Amino acid sequence: MKIISEQAIRSLSITPKTCVDWIYESFSLKQSAQLPTKISVHPADTDFITSMPCLLPPKSGDSTVQYFGVKVVHRIKGSVPSLGSDMLLYNAKNGELLALLDSDWITTMRTGAVAAVSAKALRKKNAHVYGFIGLGNTARAALLCILEAEPERQFHVKLLKYKNQAELFAERFADYTNVTFDIIEDINEIARTADVFISCITSADGLLVEDEKTFQPGVTVIPVHMRGLQNCDTTFDRVFGDDTDHIKNFKYFPQYKDYNEIGEVLAGRDPGRKSETQRIIDYNYGLGLHDVLYASKLYEMLKDTPCAEVDIIKESEKYWV
Repeated sequence: MKIISEQAIRSLSITPKTCVDWIYESFSLKQSAQLPTKISVHPADTDFITSMPCLLPPKSGDSTVQYFGVKVVHRIKGSVPSLGSDMLLYNAKNGELLALLDSDWITTMRTGAVAAVSAKALRKKNAHVYGFIGLGNTARAALLCILEAEPERQFHVKLLKYKNQAELFAERFADYTNVTFDIIEDINEIARTADVFISCITSADGLLVEDEKTFQPGVTVIPVHMRGLQNCDTTFDRVFGDDTDHIKNFKYFPQYKDYNEIGEVLAGRDPGRKSETQRIIDYNYGLGLHDVLYASKLYEMLKDTPCAEVDIIKESEKYWV
């Protein structure tokens, strides 16, 4: 069993554009993958430990390999970092445990890539003003994917001021020529003027935008971590999710006006936005499907590279206790 560290993953220099391509690929496999719903336990308050299994379809062109993985992700208040994850990757054809992967990079980049893909699929035609609140690694990953997936498109990004995070965020993208920034102190101003509103806030005690009417016609809202925008659920024209089984127990799910999965839009079976004035909200709860596909790609890139390994000695014959 290989031990694949974050350092080994970073050494591959995977581009944000590649991360976006992997999201399109993984969504295309959703109908043929086995994707059980997540199982979560809550040690205390808002802390959680969640298991995310997925069996990918058999690998095309190689009948000896079919990847299964289970990612365990946790958020524990006070730990550093507060959010962490690991994955066990198996070959389902023979049950072999192939690798233990540090999954923090996977979680961050696939989450950002999903937000970028969803925004592009659901935004109005001439959308170019993006609003970001919650300016941690997930927001950075999302904007990296947005900018590198469409280098020919100009974006204007409005950042919600918090301490010095907005300044550091803008500095990170100083070398990108297809983006400009404004730093805004009032979240309602961002809500009023953004074509795409992306929240990467990981916790919210109440609503982020008290009056959902603040959002302009034609807006696309993406609450990456599900928090603080539920007042849009029953009033927006369309609601999307990454997997119905994962979000069907959301409080307002029965009241969604016009719901479908984002994968149906990507596959061309749903038009997504039906008019330039529709207001749309998209909940991507996070799928083990993306994590396992990313892990399988990384494993294949690193399987012939020296990494720490653990020899697992298994019985080769039936034994009696």
